[in-house]
Parts: sequence; C-alpha cells; structure tokens
Amino acid sequence: MAGSIERVVDAHVHLWDPARADWYPYLAGRQDIGMGDISRMCRLFDQKTYVAESAAWPIQKFVHVAAATPAVGLSETAELEEQAQASGHPDAIIGSVNPAHTVSEMVDALDRQLATSPRFRGVRAPGLPTGPVPPPEVLRGLAERGLVFDLMAHPDELHDAARALAGHDDLTVVVEHAGWPRTDTDDEHELWRAGMAELAGLGPRVHCKVSGLAMPLATMAPSAYRRWVEGCLELFGVDRCLFASNFPVDGLHGTFDELFTTYDELTEHLDPAAREKVFAANAERVYRC
Repeated sequence: MAGSIERVVDAHVHLWDPARADWYPYLAGRQDIGMGDISRMCRLFDQKTYVAESAAWPIQKFVHVAAATPAVGLSETAELEEQAQASGHPDAIIGSVNPAHTVSEMVDALDRQLATSPRFRGVRAPGLPTGPVPPPEVLRGLAERGLVFDLMAHPDELHDAARALAGHDDLTVVVEHAGWPRTDTDDEHELWRAGMAELAGLGPRVHCKVSGLAMPLATMAPSAYRRWVEGCLELFGVDRCLFASNFPVDGLHGTFDELFTTYDELTEHLDPAAREKVFAANAERVYRC
C-alpha cells in the first residue's frame, strides 16, 4: 500500500482519551467545535492505535500537536514527554498557549514547556480573541527560543495572518491544514489561494502542512484533494510542504490507508528526492526531530 513513499515523518498527530472530559471537553460532548457530527473521532487514540492504523506505511517518526484544552497545555506537554521517554515517540511536540493568559504569561509558558520537554518545538494558538496570530511579543519569544509557530487560520483569516507575521523573518511558521478551507466551493478556493500566496510570499521560513483536508471535503478521494494539494505544492514548493495525517480527526471521513494512498497518487509526478522532502525530511528539519 505504501506505493513509492520510502519513509514518512507524520507532521500532525493527536493522541487522546475522550474519557478525560476535563482535557477534551469537545470529545465528551461538552463543547461544539463547529465540525458537525464528530462521533467517529470520539474514541481512544493512543500510540498503539496509531501504530496499528498506520502499519501499512513506513512511519518512522511523528509530531504530536496539542489537542487538549489550552488550560491544561503545560500538563499535556509534560505527559507527552513522559510517553516519549518510555516509547521513543512522539518525536516532537507542539504545545499551545492559553488565550486567557496575558502576553507575559504566554511567554513564560514557552519557557515552562521548554524546561519540561526536550522534544518541545513550538505552539499553536487556538481561540485567541484577537485572531489566529499571537501578539508580537509572543512571536518574538518563539523566534528567540528557536521555536515554531503552527498557524491555525481559515481562508478568510489568511490575509490578516500574513500581515501580522510580516517582519518576523526569523520565526519559523507552519500553516496548518493546508490553510484550513471550510468548503470546497470555487469562491472558497479563490479566497484560499490569495491568502496562501501572501503567506508563501513572506519567505522561506513559512511552510505549508498538507493535512486536515478531509474535514472540509468529507472524503479522501484524490479528485477532491487534487486542486488543494497541487496549489500547496505550487505556492510553497517541495522544500516547504509537509504532508501529515491529522489523525484521528481526518479519520472522520476514511482510513489512514485511504488518506496516504491519495497523497501517494497526487505526488507520483514528483521525483524521489522531492517525495523524500515532503513526506519526511522537511518535517524533520522544521520540527528538529
């Protein structure tokens, strides 16, 4: 099933247990995240499950991205580090900042996570009242510590995100979920492409994580993914794209095998060196794992 993909560093995985309602209130039915019926992802997804579901593909490493409510973000990072010390994985950890915190508290949280985990590589920032990009002081704090900012922004937010990130040329940015389109309409695609072009134009430190497309497309069919994947590769190039599973969330609409079979088909025109970059080496470089 692995086609001609020689190895994979999965750049976006969530491990969770819905029974921990205080950590994952949306999985316990206590919070609406605007994704409709999510019952298929409300299941225990631990390392054993991930390994079993991805077994047909040459997964060598994976990056865990914060999934717990930001209020327990420090605890999540610490727990994942404990897992990594025991099992060797995850190989890199993206934590979070708490939108209820002050700027100084957010920067302090970076240092606390660095002290907790040698695998801590950066943060995402869900739920900020000012938009998808943290205040400049937090961006500078990330850059000064050599950390990554994982950008969570929909197409109608990409322009403002690009403006907020302009000038932070020493900060490594990863645009999550291929720019996170909400629908598959032509209008959404046009808006998305314009915003992604702005982000790509910020320079070589801005990358695109090709993931999460099952959420708006509700399928894993190559025909549905094609224009989005081809757009990412065209705008960012093979040196700045990272393919990832977003499991178990993308599992709402198919299996791991179906997802990577689609990725395989849509990148079969790339030479082996380019495929090595988008499926493994770029993630290793960006997340230092």
